[in-house]
Parts: sequence; structure tokens; C-alpha cells
Amino acid sequence: MTEDAERKPETPAEEAGTTGLFTALGKMLKRLRERAGLTQKEFGVMVGYGPDAISAMERGVRITRPELLEKADEILDAGGLLKDAIPEVEEAMKKARTRHPEWYRGYANMEATAVELHYYANQGVPGILQTEDYARAVFSRRRPLLDEETIEKRVADRLARQQVLERWPPPMSGFVLEEVVLQRPMGGPDVHREQLQQMLRISHMRNVEIQVMPTSQTQHPNMDGAFNLLTPKGHSPVAYTEVQGHPRLITDADEVRKIADRYGIMRAMALTPLESQTLIKKMLGE
Repeated sequence: MTEDAERKPETPAEEAGTTGLFTALGKMLKRLRERAGLTQKEFGVMVGYGPDAISAMERGVRITRPELLEKADEILDAGGLLKDAIPEVEEAMKKARTRHPEWYRGYANMEATAVELHYYANQGVPGILQTEDYARAVFSRRRPLLDEETIEKRVADRLARQQVLERWPPPMSGFVLEEVVLQRPMGGPDVHREQLQQMLRISHMRNVEIQVMPTSQTQHPNMDGAFNLLTPKGHSPVAYTEVQGHPRLITDADEVRKIADRYGIMRAMALTPLESQTLIKKMLGE
């Protein structure tokens, strides 16, 4: 079974028993934001997060990180209320872990601590880049159908997984996305637009490079499907693939090298990060 088909994850902190802290902080953050007359989008711009991330934090399904609390305390004129919670948050972050099914746990742990992350996608936006609504659209339309509770738990888990891009020191992260991935309006026009905006925002992070492989490209070194490449801290690179419900963690050095070679060729053939940003802006009508 695939990760999406099998697992029923809880929110990031439930297993460690720290849910109450993040739920309370989320409610506090929401009240302070509304008191300041800011929308989630406006507040997100001020603290460097997308509206989906702010929504997830306010609902307690995503960890409210210390650096955000530091900025939010000043922006929302909280008088030190949010800053005072930072020590508890730092302690809770040491305990909190996202739950994964047994077969996926090894890869998930490596991804969470990797020094390098690279993704190639040819069908949909990689989970680590998805907005909340895009992820919900993916889970809502999968077959066999999932019940609403399971969908919400999996969306929360996916959002929690994205925090790997924000930790310090950050992993150097690269993405090669087929142009069709950007063109597919998963979830409808509004969800599609918000997803493009999120990718554009993430592409400006110093540790992230997003490249688009044009559909017009007449040559392609990899017609074998999507894959992830990562370098765990202190270990050799590994690769991960998942095809029609069959996950595979590849540790054989020769096999990993072949996949890495294909990825390197694709990066050379794809649009540069700057050209890719320009394409996304064009799709957004900017």
C-alpha cells in the first residue's frame, strides 16, 4: 500500500502529548491577528509564511516555530505573551514527531534530518510543496475513497512534513517539475492559483531551487516516473520511488548513482530557477 492509502496519522504533536500547547498557541495567534485587523494572507506576508501555513498553525496542526513567535509578538503587539512561550515550544519540538506507517518511517526519518533533498515530479506537486487545499483535493479524489476524518488527518500530516524546509541549518533542496504539473488545475482555479503562488514563494527561499522541465523539450533522460533523492546526515545518498502502491527505498550505491545521473541531466535540460520563476509568474498573470 502507498503512504496515502495506509496511514492514518495524527497531528504532529499528538503522539508526544504536546497537542494542547500548539492548540492554545494557535488560538492565541488567531485572536491577536484578528485584533490587529489582518487576514491570514496579510499576516503571512509579514512573517514569511503562506496563508495555508498560518491557517494550520492557528488550528494547532502545524508547529508554531520560535522565530515566528518572535516576529508575531512584535507585529501583533502581544507584549511578550508569545515570546514567553518560546522555551516551551522549543522543548515540545524535541518531542513532537509525525507518525508514519512502519514501512515509510525509515524514509521519513531520513528526510527530516537530511542535508540535501531533491525531488522529480511528473504527475502532481510534491507533497512537501503542496498547499493545504491542494493536499485536501488530492486526498479527497483518491480511490478508494477516504472518510473525512482520515482526509483531515492526512492533510495535517502533510503540512507538518513541510517543516523540513524551514529548519536550521536548512537542507539544500532542489525540485525538477514537469511543466504539466504546474498546468494541472488540481482542485479548481482558486486552489491552482494558490498552489502556484506557494511554489513561487518557496522558490525564493535561499536553500531551495525549483526548475521546470518544458513540455516542448524533445529529449528526456527519465521516462521511468517520479523519485526522491536525499542525503541523510552522515550517510550516503539514497533514493525513494513509489509506483502504483509499491514503495521502494533504494540504498544500493550503483542504483542511486544512476538515478542521480538522470536527475543531473534533467536539471541541465530544465529551465533555470530564475526562468522557472518567470514562467510561474506568467501563469499567474503577473
